[in-house]
Parts: sequence; structure tokens; C-alpha cells
Amino acid sequence: MSKPNLSRGMRDFTPLQFAERDYIISIIKNIFEQYGFQKIETPVIEQLSTLMGKYGQEGDKLLFKILNNGEYLNDVSEEDLVQKNYKKITASITEKGLRYDLTVPLARYVAMNRNELVFPFKRYHIDKVWRADRPQKGRYREFYQCDADVVGSDSLLIDAELIAIFDNVFNKLDIGKPIIKLNNRKILAGIAEEWDFSDKFNDFVIAIDKLDKIGENGVVQELGSRGFSESQIHKMQMLIRLTGTNQEKLNQLKTWFNNSEVGKLGVQELEQVLTYYNQLNPNTTNSSLEIDLSLARGLDYYTGSIYEVIIQDSGMGSICGGGRYNNLTESFGVPDMPGIGISFGLERIYDIMVGLKKFPQINPSKTKALFINFGEESMDYILPISNQLRNNNIAVEIFPNEVKIGKQIQYAEKKQIPFVLIAGASEKLENKITIKNIQKFSQETISILELTDYLKNE
Repeated sequence: MSKPNLSRGMRDFTPLQFAERDYIISIIKNIFEQYGFQKIETPVIEQLSTLMGKYGQEGDKLLFKILNNGEYLNDVSEEDLVQKNYKKITASITEKGLRYDLTVPLARYVAMNRNELVFPFKRYHIDKVWRADRPQKGRYREFYQCDADVVGSDSLLIDAELIAIFDNVFNKLDIGKPIIKLNNRKILAGIAEEWDFSDKFNDFVIAIDKLDKIGENGVVQELGSRGFSESQIHKMQMLIRLTGTNQEKLNQLKTWFNNSEVGKLGVQELEQVLTYYNQLNPNTTNSSLEIDLSLARGLDYYTGSIYEVIIQDSGMGSICGGGRYNNLTESFGVPDMPGIGISFGLERIYDIMVGLKKFPQINPSKTKALFINFGEESMDYILPISNQLRNNNIAVEIFPNEVKIGKQIQYAEKKQIPFVLIAGASEKLENKITIKNIQKFSQETISILELTDYLKNE
């Protein structure tokens, strides 16, 4: 018999871990709803035709593909098998995959349901996604994303509101010093146009997007390997090293764009988003908002504002991200449908909060009281009472076996159930019940009529 184990990059969660994760999700969900977002769900499995080509070459490699049902090798030729023609074989044996993120399924959902939706359509979705990535700290193959998106509006006010959502969530979680990084893909497109490498824009984006991982020297080497000239690389280093306040960075950018209209538009949009944000921004925020011109977000579908959030001194990479994607639904036959969204990485937020000991005292058990089992003769008394309590939204358990009372109380202690209910022969005779308070080491006997109010108020 083989020893049970988990697949790499996958995890189990204890009741306490689940409760702590649910604490984070409840805060994010509540703030999403404060801004008018409504929840939807999409399938975990999508057609590969929906997923492929939306995440760039790097992303496509990380898709988990699902074998077709039945005799999936029937459509594969012997020649392809012998020659190991993997691309052709893969296309023949798999048509579906696990979703890589929640944004592309949203675009597919909007395209299919656009006649029933109210636009701008504001949706949130909190669920699992899968990536065949190399597992490491803070990076898993199965993980949760907590997304909020707006489809059907190009208003820059929404861009600013999404930054404010970052602020509100991290103020509630009290999680270190969040740094919200902001850029605009139009600025990067303008730089490529102004410095004459528009034909290598994707190579440029892929390289500078790795700055946090491989450093400036690593980016320089990668740009060189992708065919950029020394002059172009030198200009890009100016971009990477640009410092100062947000306004000083914007002023410098304006001097770079003499001929690129898309670059100028990117600067204007960035300036307007900052103006709206400063008007929205509560003075109580602990976050800092920084223009980061090296921020590229590797996904191909971004067209405007892009975001990333890190926690200073956490030793963790990006914990949130997002941006504007005005052309994504076009690939599903619906042009001119602007969209923008953000995503919270639950796993990294959780790991940071554990490290910083930021969770409040959380009891994973929702059970308010445990009935002691005195055997079959007590069931006709206990069962109707337990039903009455549950009908009043009070969670109770009956210990399933007649064992020593000490063992049953120990069960309540381990599960952090605050009350033990004792209905022995004397209580049954007097239509009463004895309540033992586990935390206060006290007990009292009350009538059955008082029990519901007692447990609700304690």
C-alpha cells in the first residue's frame, strides 16, 4: 500500500486555517459589496479555445490541460506519436483546461450573457484557479483569487476606486505597510514607439516585468539576449532608475514623449487617476501609492492602468494585481467592451498575516453548545430541545456515543465549544437543563423555556 501524499503545489487546510482564510475573504467580500459589486461563479473547466492565447506564451505553458474522455488517442496518428509531435498530439487529445485566472472566464461570461446584463457590469468572484507553475514560498499550483471587475465603462474614476479598494481592505486587515504600484500600458507602448522598438514590445514587457525577480543586471542581460541595442537598453535603464515623487515622474515622462500620441495619452490617464484617487483617498490609509514605470504585468490583455501591491519587508512578492483590459471580450466576438479589474492573492496575504501574527482570536467551531449523551433514555428529552435551538439559529451538537462524561467534555474543550448541556434524570424530571460554561468553569441550572434566550445572549 502506497503512502498517501499530496500533489506538488497543492495543500490541505485545517479547520482553523480555513476559518482564518474565511476571515480574510469576508473582509474582501464586504468591501467589494460596499462598492456595488455582485457575485457570480463560472466553471473551473473552460474550453482551451477560451483560455489559449490570452496569457502570452509563458502563461499558455502553465495551463493545466484535461485529457478528452474515452479513447482519446484514437485521433492521433502513428506518425505523430513516433515523431513526438507534441503540439499536434496535444491538440488531438485535449480540448479543455482548468482556469488560469478569473478574468478570461469573465470575458467569456459577458460575451455569452451580454443581453441580460446591466452595464457597467460590476462583478466579484472569489474562487480557485490553477497554474502548472514551479511551487515555492507564496506560489502554489492551486490557489484562490479574489477578483473585482467592471465591464462596460472606460471611466478613469473606476481605476481610482479600485485603488481605494486596496486601501480599504488592507486597512481592515492591518497588514504591514502596503505599497500600491501604478503604471499604464500606454506609457510602455509610447516608450517602445518613441525609442523605436514597437516590433519588440512583448519582449520588452516580458523582460522588465522580471525586474523584482532578477534585478536590473538580469533585465539588461535578458534585453540583450532578445536583440535590443545598447542604446535602447541604456534608455530603458533610465526608465527603471527614474525616482522622485509621483508628480516629478509624470513631469519627466512628459519630456520623453515628443512624437508618441499613445504615450502622451498614457501620461494623461495616469495623472487623472491620481487626481481622482487623491480626492477619494481617506487620510487614515496606511498605504502608499507609487508610480512604478518598470511595472508591466506580463499578461497580454492589459491596455491601460496596471496595478500591483507589495507589503514592505514581508519577503514576499506581489500580493495583488490588476489593470484595464479594453479588448478582451473582442476575442469572443464582442468588440468595444472596456473592462478593468483587480485581484487579491489570498495565499500570500494569508502567509504574511500568519508571519506577522495579525489574525484575531478565531474559533473554527460554530457550535455554541454540546449535549452530553446519557444513553437512549435521554434522547426523547434532548432531541426536541436540540431541534428547537437549531430552529433559532443556535448551532448545537449531541455527542454521538454514550461514553464517560469527562471524555465528552474534553471533546467540547478541544473544539472550543463554549457550553456543555447536561440533561440527566433529575433535569429531565424537573423540565430543566444544567449549563456548564467551559471558559468560566461555572455552571447553573435553568428551565428549558429560558435556554434559547440564554444561549443567544451569552
